[in-house]
Order: sequence, then structure tokens, then C-alpha cells
Amino acid sequence: MPRGDKSRYTDKQDRKADHIAEGYKDRGVSAREAESRAWATVNKDDGGGKHPGGSGRGQDTGHPAAHKGGAKGGQASARRPAAERSASAKKAAATRKQNAQHGRHADQ
Repeated sequence: MPRGDKSRYTDKQDRKADHIAEGYKDRGVSAREAESRAWATVNKDDGGGKHPGGSGRGQDTGHPAAHKGGAKGGQASARRPAAERSASAKKAAATRKQNAQHGRHADQ
């Protein structure tokens, strides 16, 4: 696949790159640099284009770029006051208890 040719990427990969590029543009990165970073992220996630002839076809990569979210979420949670975190935990526990009483399971 020649450099810059996006014909081997799926529609989902294309949408993913567009979404990532928009995020970079919103943060003030130039359009060209945002596009470049977005496709680099898609390649890191998927290993390349998924259509026949693309280097990412049939290979599971584990989605490394998607793994940042948990760490960022933990940082955000740590910045919240202890009382707010405690109230949130109590609310979640009450919801789990209520769901258990009604026979609903969150992990189904």
C-alpha cells in the first residue's frame, strides 16, 4: 500500500481517524498535524488497514491507544473531594443492591 493511500482502511477506521483529528483540532493542533496524528493512532490501534491487502488484516493488536482512558479517569477521580467520591460510591452501592433485589445483574 503506497504512503497516504487510505483505500485499505475500513469505514470504521476512517470515522475513528476523523474523530481523533477533530479532537486534536479542538486543542489547537494544525489540520495537517491533526490528520497525521489521527492516522498514526489508528495504525497503533489496529496495525493498519483491515481490508484485503492491508497490513492490519486479521491481526489482533489489543488496542493500545484505547488503554489510556482508565489512567486519565483515575486522575480525574483523585482530584475530586473525598466526600464527593464517597457519596458517589454509596450511590453506586445502593444501585447494585437495588438491581440485585430485582434480579438484574450489571455484568450480563
